[in-house]
Amino acid sequence: MNLKSLATASALAVFWMPTAAHAQHADHSAHGTQTTAPDALTQEATAVLVAYREALVARDEAAMRALFRADSLVFENGKAEGSFAQYMEHHLGPELGEITEFTFSNPTVNVRMAGHVALGHETYRYRIALTDGRVIERDGVATSVLTHEDGVWKIVQYHSSSRAPRPN
Repeated sequence: MNLKSLATASALAVFWMPTAAHAQHADHSAHGTQTTAPDALTQEATAVLVAYREALVARDEAAMRALFRADSLVFENGKAEGSFAQYMEHHLGPELGEITEFTFSNPTVNVRMAGHVALGHETYRYRIALTDGRVIERDGVATSVLTHEDGVWKIVQYHSSSRAPRPN
């Protein structure tokens, strides 16, 4: 399956699957301590998205790169950034050098399975302090498509957007 087919299948899956990540929120008490394979896969895919957020906070480029497939696609705030390597080289990488502090608050991560693909949805607020003294605060959302190959989840498509926080 090529990336275009994968992206199309993933988009269709979003429309046809329940919006709640039931594997993350279901009552598993009747199953004792046994973890079923779908739950384990969902948890592993979730861990990849959490690891990406943690690598951003740590500004750890190598850790971030390890989480993305080489042929990944990254979209941010209405712009196609190319692969993660291109995004790192032309956008995120130069920004990391200007950041003195990067924090997230109130993050949520929900993952649901669509066949052999995991679909992620995140919400968060972030705060970035820059070397020139500016502080940027935003509410953000992200969606991800992950594939499971050779026992490892990798992000194949990532889209994030943000806006200035609005008063409640």
